[in-house]
Amino acid sequence: MRINSIDAVRGLTVAAMLLVNDAGDWSHVYPWLEHAEWHGCTPPDFIFPIFLLIVGVSINLALGPRLEAGANARELARPVLMRAVRIVLLGIALHVVAMLLLNGRGFRLFGVLQRTGICFAAAGLLAIHVRSARAQWAVFAAIVLGYWGLLAAGGSLEPGLNLPDRVDSALLGHLAYQYDAATGIGHDPEGILGTLPSLATVILGLRAGDWLRRGQTRTLALAGVVAMLAGGLWSLALPLNKQLWTSSFVLWTGGFGMLAIALAHQLIDVRGWPPLGRAMGLNAIAAYAGSWIATCVIEGSGVMAPLYATVFGGPLTPVFGPWGASLAFAASFTAVFWLAMAAAEKIGWRITI
Repeated sequence: MRINSIDAVRGLTVAAMLLVNDAGDWSHVYPWLEHAEWHGCTPPDFIFPIFLLIVGVSINLALGPRLEAGANARELARPVLMRAVRIVLLGIALHVVAMLLLNGRGFRLFGVLQRTGICFAAAGLLAIHVRSARAQWAVFAAIVLGYWGLLAAGGSLEPGLNLPDRVDSALLGHLAYQYDAATGIGHDPEGILGTLPSLATVILGLRAGDWLRRGQTRTLALAGVVAMLAGGLWSLALPLNKQLWTSSFVLWTGGFGMLAIALAHQLIDVRGWPPLGRAMGLNAIAAYAGSWIATCVIEGSGVMAPLYATVFGGPLTPVFGPWGASLAFAASFTAVFWLAMAAAEKIGWRITI
């Protein structure tokens, strides 16, 4: 079951991801295009949670009707697990590409697609084997409350001292996103322990997908408001933090995502507005992987510096400043993939994984 608004929101989310990840000059990036350094939540910090929320929505849209029609659970579980494995392997392959093409880049085991694949598998199995809404909410509550307890038991939320960083240091070591061999301290924003609350975000998506499929848009919007209020209040005791994926962050960003989905559904599916971003959403993984490889090739080949200086930095800096020139590169890079995915949609070409 496909819903245009979901494809559109997914596509806009991936486009935002490319815009944030591909600045022309990393020393000149507008503050509103940067992730929070640690505690806090800036606009880019909403991108990955919304993407994971939509993963949950898509699982419900795909499996819900089949489960209600009496489909065999084992037959549904196998393709879910196989797709999850392919997503994880693609994520690992992209990190191998980065290691081979980028000077001084080591291999990183975890990442965006790896976390997505793991959460996809867990949420898919949950949707298949735990069909009760109350039971799914109970699992959600157990995760966010249990993770809060784990963070509290860890004794600190500061970088290098918090429990997720200590787990990544011990189990990932140099395979983490950051690792200091001298101190033995590692950090990975998509590390091991933080995958647990990320699953809670996907479970929110499962419930959002069920409301959407049943036409309960008002319930979806109300849940979004309640989640944001709860997350905001919780942040007084447990700060919003994307890198730790704190429980308050789950509710804050998940609530915002539910509101965005409810609004998109009302505008696109009900009122008939054009599904802006749908083409990118239909080939979201292809756009993400393609942009990753393109970035590695451009930077690894040494083309990036002269290309940026000639086409963007030199001509645009005097007019728009270095921040404007840097944004112009990111916008142009994103536009290339936006147009490529639009062309792919026009000819009916889809890359599935």
